[in-house]
Amino acid sequence: MRTSLGSCFRSFITITYFIALLSIFQDLRCSIRGRIMSATPPEKRSSSESLASSPDGRTFSFQTVGDEHLDIGAIVSMRISGQCAVIGQIQQVSPSDDDAVSGAGKIIGKVIGENRLLMTPSERFSVAPLVAAGGPVIELLQTTSKATLKMGTFLNTDITARLMPEKFNRHTFWCGQSGSGKSYALGVALEELLINTSLPLVILDPNADFVRITESNTRPETGTLATFRKRRIRVLRPHRNNTNQVLRARFSTMSLRAKAAVLRLDPLVDRSEYNHLLHLENLIGGTEPGVIVDQLRGAGTEGADLLASRIENLRLADWDVWARTDTAASEIIRERPDATVLDLGGFDSPDEALVVVLSVLDDLWHARETRRPVLLIIDEAHNFCSTEQDSPLHRAVRERIIQIAAEGRKFGLWLLVSTQRPSRVDQSIMSQCDNLVLMKMSSSRDLEDLSATFGYVPPSMLARASLFRQGEAIVAGGFVPAPAFIKIRPRFTPEGGFDVRVPLRS
Repeated sequence: MRTSLGSCFRSFITITYFIALLSIFQDLRCSIRGRIMSATPPEKRSSSESLASSPDGRTFSFQTVGDEHLDIGAIVSMRISGQCAVIGQIQQVSPSDDDAVSGAGKIIGKVIGENRLLMTPSERFSVAPLVAAGGPVIELLQTTSKATLKMGTFLNTDITARLMPEKFNRHTFWCGQSGSGKSYALGVALEELLINTSLPLVILDPNADFVRITESNTRPETGTLATFRKRRIRVLRPHRNNTNQVLRARFSTMSLRAKAAVLRLDPLVDRSEYNHLLHLENLIGGTEPGVIVDQLRGAGTEGADLLASRIENLRLADWDVWARTDTAASEIIRERPDATVLDLGGFDSPDEALVVVLSVLDDLWHARETRRPVLLIIDEAHNFCSTEQDSPLHRAVRERIIQIAAEGRKFGLWLLVSTQRPSRVDQSIMSQCDNLVLMKMSSSRDLEDLSATFGYVPPSMLARASLFRQGEAIVAGGFVPAPAFIKIRPRFTPEGGFDVRVPLRS
């Protein structure tokens, strides 16, 4: 009996002890909350209140009561002590029926004092006042991240939005549907890279969007534009004129694999012709077209005759793409100008453009051990990276791009892949991209693919892409301190391609 009474008494004492601890904790929380509220001006105290907490120092949740508007993507500040404020980004917002808004986000870092930002997780905190970060905090965030490429402004603000040039040493995926301003915005990025870095650019330009990059929209040319004009930019076009060099490839220096793709040869199906190709040198390029077939016919072998017939049937010797006495594109790129624009859209045969692309890709890959960095910009990448295109040349180009995406980064071969159709770009290329620029995209399938591939972008932010106006974008990944909505600035170089207007009657 005594044992039973003693046990009950000890249980009563234990319960009382925990109730007392809970009461102390609640009093402490109310005290902190009271101090927060006392710091709020009386006229605002009843209309607006935002409090946040973090269980792990990496994420936070918050609740707002009243008229304060905190949207997805907003950068916020949470002061946890007199000298320390935690900086975070809202990634989820859930309104309720009682005018309260709750949400969650990710912690970016913490500000110590007035101008020292540490890009690290914070300590845990149970309650802290939350406010929208002002321009100075956002500027500090970009300055600390060494973001210098001026792309425009953060959406609905006049705060300059910048990218980090050093992070273009990772592959970048750039997309937006037709009319979103994708190529125009890409032109802005190219301007900034040329001004702020010495990274050579190789631009595959199927629609002549960047062929006027050596011109300017502004007179007189002063300041930044004058600096830009000092850059060595080569524009190569299919047809010769007084202002450009011609875009050519040299067959004799192409790899055996590339030559076979041009000739549509399979090493097993076309054994005899392929074997003869193994022993040929300077088939096309340094030799006049009329002489090539004559030499093959004079060889007196079945393989040579078949190869000669193939060249004649495909009319390869008549293609304008062969360098002959001109300088090939790959030879110009080896000189490492600041930018080389390859205008791929003016050839009579689409395969001629693929020949140039393949020769350039192969040359860059074969020189990879030199580890001399190059940024390869592939505009309208669905024309080169789609599994739906299965000709020998398309396969050879796609496989080389896949190889560069998978292995090129450590050699300094970095990709910027731009497209209006993400679902048509090979997934093994998309999955290697650490940076993302997404402009207006209405296709639910494309948005689903992007969400599945780019897990570092909050789905709530990706979903906004269908509502964008022309020139608006999400930037995310390694080249920004946090995903952001931005408005692209005007270009100071003219756009090569533009929309054709509907003629109206007066």
